[in-house]
Amino acid sequence: MRPPELAKLYANENFPILVVHQLREFGHDVLTTLEAGKANKAIEDAEVVKFASSEERAVLTLNRKHFVRLHQSGMPHRGIIVCTYDPDFTGQAKRIDSELQKAVDLRQTLIRINRPG
Repeated sequence: MRPPELAKLYANENFPILVVHQLREFGHDVLTTLEAGKANKAIEDAEVVKFASSEERAVLTLNRKHFVRLHQSGMPHRGIIVCTYDPDFTGQAKRIDSELQKAVDLRQTLIRINRPG
């Protein structure tokens, strides 16, 4: 059974749109960089986190190294979900959804989603 409140997410640039579509099918509210008018602008990672936080959204990203570092720095955020690239977009979306269902509050939380194997 799904929690009453599904996640509000912000997909960083280059995050697979097919994963975004599947997460939306699961009921999550996902805003993409393109939809936010921030695509192809070389926005710094810290600014991505600030924007997502201002929108009360957790960041979805493939840029693990930099976003883990931002999390570890203590920068305030509404959640950071770092993923490895996985061509099984549906499987990746299911793994993200599964972790989101376990989370009570994403604030200051780092979630790692790795490709199986």
